[in-house]
Amino acid sequence: MSLRICVLVPVGVDTFNQPILESIRPVIPADVEVEVRNLPRGTSHIQDRIDWLANGLAVVETALQLEREGFDGIWLSDFDMCGVEAAREAVNIPIVGGFPTAAFSALLLSQRFSIVTVLQSTMAMQHGHVQAYGLQDSFSSIRAIDCPVDQLSNMDVVVPKVYECALEAVRRDGAQSILLGCTGFVGVARRVEQLLEATLGCYVPVIDPNQAGFSLLLSLARMRVRPSRLCYGKESLPVITSLSRQA
Repeated sequence: MSLRICVLVPVGVDTFNQPILESIRPVIPADVEVEVRNLPRGTSHIQDRIDWLANGLAVVETALQLEREGFDGIWLSDFDMCGVEAAREAVNIPIVGGFPTAAFSALLLSQRFSIVTVLQSTMAMQHGHVQAYGLQDSFSSIRAIDCPVDQLSNMDVVVPKVYECALEAVRRDGAQSILLGCTGFVGVARRVEQLLEATLGCYVPVIDPNQAGFSLLLSLARMRVRPSRLCYGKESLPVITSLSRQA
C-alpha cells in the first residue's frame, strides 16, 4: 500500500510550495503520494521568534486536518520546526521539522557541523536548537548570509554567499559538514558542494534540509511509529479549538 505524505509549509502564502516540492522530487519514491500545503493563515515567512509563534497554532490545526484526511506523515518544511512539538501532542502520525533531521544526517557523515543560515535573527534560535538536542560537542559554528527568505531564489547572489560562509566554517571553525539553515535554500546544496570540493580538493557534505527531513519522515511513516505519549501527552481537539478561538 502506498503512503500519503504531506509537505506542510508553515506560512500563510503558497509562494514556496512548488519550489519545495521540486527540491524533494529527487528523493520521492514511486510508491509515495506527496501533496504540498501551506497554512490557511499566518505570516509570509518565518525569520524570527514572532513569526514562529504567530504561525504555530495554525500548524497544529492543519496537522489535525491532514491526519483526518488520511495522510501517513507530515514533513514540516521549516528548519526551526514551527509548531512541531505542539502538533505532536495533537496527532497520531509522525511530524518532523528541519533542524534535527538535517543535524543527525550530517552526523552520520561527519563529526562536526556548521550551519549557514539566512539572517542574524535566525542565528539565536538555531543556537538554541543545538542546545536543545544536546549537540554542543558536535557543533562548530553558525554563519548568516544576511539575505531575507523572499530573496533566496536569486541564485547568483545566494550561492556565492553560502559558499563563502561554508568555506569559512570549514577553514576557520573546523566544520566537516554544512547544514543549510533554511528550507528556502532550494537548489543550493549541490552547487555549494561542488564549489567546496573544487576549492578544498575533497568532498564536504552540504545537507539540504528539505531532502533530509522528507527522507527521515518517510522512514518513520514506513515503520508506522508515532509520537510517544510518555513525552507528548495527547491533547483533545476541543481544547485546541478553544485556543484557536481565543487567538
